[in-house]
Amino acid sequence: MRRTIAAFVAAPLLFTAACGGSGDDGDTDGTAGGGGTDEVTVGVIPIVDVAPIYLGVEQGFFEERGIDVTLESGQGGAAIVPGVVSGQFQFGFSNVTSLLLASSEGLPLQAVANGVTSTGEQGNDFGAVVALPDSGIADAAGLAGKRIAVNTLNNIGTTTVNESIRTAGGDPSSVQYVELPFPDMTAALSQGNVDAAWVVEPFVAQAKAAGAQVVASNFVDTADDLTVATYFTSQQVAGEDADLVARFTEAMNESLAYADANPDAVREILGTYTQISPEVAAAMVMPRWPTEINRDSMQVLADLAVEDGLIEEAPDLETLLP
Repeated sequence: MRRTIAAFVAAPLLFTAACGGSGDDGDTDGTAGGGGTDEVTVGVIPIVDVAPIYLGVEQGFFEERGIDVTLESGQGGAAIVPGVVSGQFQFGFSNVTSLLLASSEGLPLQAVANGVTSTGEQGNDFGAVVALPDSGIADAAGLAGKRIAVNTLNNIGTTTVNESIRTAGGDPSSVQYVELPFPDMTAALSQGNVDAAWVVEPFVAQAKAAGAQVVASNFVDTADDLTVATYFTSQQVAGEDADLVARFTEAMNESLAYADANPDAVREILGTYTQISPEVAAAMVMPRWPTEINRDSMQVLADLAVEDGLIEEAPDLETLLP
């Protein structure tokens, strides 16, 4: 078993046909075809959300199913989606809105496992909008007309923050969104360059340590038990090597369940693939990692993408979901 963490700037990997051929002979006994090992590359993001797959590799859940996983770390789903479509990655991790946008453009993708889910607790979620105490913003209604930092414009951050503002009776059309990397947002708040910021862990904990306070739990406001992200593959891989996809999904589900039941193991493994300090890791709000994808919440995100003008028509979730 190996765990390789490579920079996204590395030369793209070539996709070997049928990923070692496990689907060639129709084996469904939980091992690679012919008793060999399938080597797969998974595009991930260096954030707490993907801790389960690192734990799963460490615990041998993938090795037990004849899968040798290489993890390539990048900045976001915007780069991972085309990597999966092109065959650079056999699997990837991305937030749901990015997948919906890609699906609406006709990109052949298929979700294979849950990625990460909101805690569902107001004021205690792994994603939140934060502001300084002297900003005059006390809740989601106060975000209307403000400058709010998000890591990507026209994506899950903007649509869910908009929903928080709507739910509070405000007008999200008056918001000025400012695109900034998550690590730069706390400084932007302190310098007055933005009035509020949407952040996810570990940046929620970092912002709070710097004096910011949570003013909205946008994932919680959007839907109960919101599925925020999933693991996915291309329809080509799903069609040509269904056995590999089934084994990957099984290993991923075991990894999700392990992470959900072992938060201390999550906090410990963060130091192996992120720059998160043990002190910040201890203060973080852990997300939830159920094995089930919340289809209803994905439909909410699709409808919000239409309402906010990101797409003209919501894609058929049946073509995207397993």
